[in-house]
Amino acid sequence: IKGIGSITTATLMAMLPELGRLSHKRIASLAGIAPHPRESGETKFKSRCFGGRSAVRKALYMATVAATRFEPLIRDFYQRLPSEGKPYKVAVTACMRKLLTISNARMRDYFAENDTAENGIRTA
Repeated sequence: IKGIGSITTATLMAMLPELGRLSHKRIASLAGIAPHPRESGETKFKSRCFGGRSAVRKALYMATVAATRFEPLIRDFYQRLPSEGKPYKVAVTACMRKLLTISNARMRDYFAENDTAENGIRTA
């Protein structure tokens, strides 16, 4: 994935060892980039992203800034959000979550491939 370099990879692997083993919703919540709705009775407030592991958030932010320039999938997603009226920070946070979801899926596939290779079940 363009935008995720060696430092970001090392940070994700060290600070988020669950990567590839949890669902995309849980991994986003662990990183602190999942929106949490705030409601009280009939009152509904804006959803906010909070908590999670700050080192992962910081690494993902810098990777997202690079990915919005060089990764076509993230760039197209990022350019679409402000045209729909989303503020800059909301667009960046959405791209951070998308980048983490893609990384999570790739790690899941990597683990699945290596597990089958070790067990001798590999086909093709």
